[in-house]
Amino acid sequence: MMLEVGGLDAFYGEQQALFGVAFGVDEGGVRTLLGANGAGKTTVLRALCGMVRTGGDIRFDGKPIAGRATEDIVRLGIAHVPEGRGTFTRVTVEENLQLGAMTRRDRKGIAADIERVYDHFPRLRERRAQQAGTLSGGEQQMLAVGRALMLRPRLMLLDEPSFGLAPLIVEELFAILGRVNRETRVAMLIVEQNAALALELAEHAYLLETGRVVMDAPAAVIGADESIRRSYLGY
Repeated sequence: MMLEVGGLDAFYGEQQALFGVAFGVDEGGVRTLLGANGAGKTTVLRALCGMVRTGGDIRFDGKPIAGRATEDIVRLGIAHVPEGRGTFTRVTVEENLQLGAMTRRDRKGIAADIERVYDHFPRLRERRAQQAGTLSGGEQQMLAVGRALMLRPRLMLLDEPSFGLAPLIVEELFAILGRVNRETRVAMLIVEQNAALALELAEHAYLLETGRVVMDAPAAVIGADESIRRSYLGY
C-alpha cells in the first residue's frame, strides 16, 4: 500500500471524531469513503493532510507522516481537493493552475501540465483568461481538480466532488476522473455522497459510521448488497 492508515483517531478540541480508523490506498488505485453526513469522512481527509489533531499511524511510502505540517505533506505528492472547491475566485483560470504548481520550479514542465489539464477539461481552455469566480459550479470543480493535478500528485484526496452539481455535470466529472486515473496512474481517495457513482469508479470501499469503519470490502461487493445500500447509502 502506498498509503497505510491504522488506529487513526482524530479530535476537534476535546471532541473525538474518529475512532481507530484503518484503511489503505494502493499505488494507482481508486478507493472511496462512504457514509452518512457526520460519519467522519471529511475528517479522515483532514487528518491525512495534518489539518486536525490525530493519534494513530499514517504512513506514505512506508514513512510516518502523522503530525507533519500540511505543506510538507503536499510536497510528498498528496493533493487535497476540499469540499466547496476552494478556487481563487479573483484570479483567472490559468493563474489558478499556476498557483497549483507553486512548489515546482520546472517551468517547461508546468507549461506542459497546464496544457494537459486543458486536454482533460476543454472548457477550462476556453475560459483560461476568465476570472475563476465567474465560472459555473461545475467549471469551478473542474478547475479545483485541475489545480490539484498541477502538483503532479501521486495521491489525490477528493472531498464531495459532486456537491451542488447537476447530474450531467457529475457524470462528466467522474468520467474525467476515471480517465485521469487510467492515464496518469494517480491514486485517488474519494469522499462522496453519490455512492452509486463512487462505487462505479472505485475498486474498494470503506463504510464509515460515527467515526468508525464498519465495512471494508471491494466496491462491487458493497454495491451489490441491497441491505447496505438501503441502510447506509440511501439508494
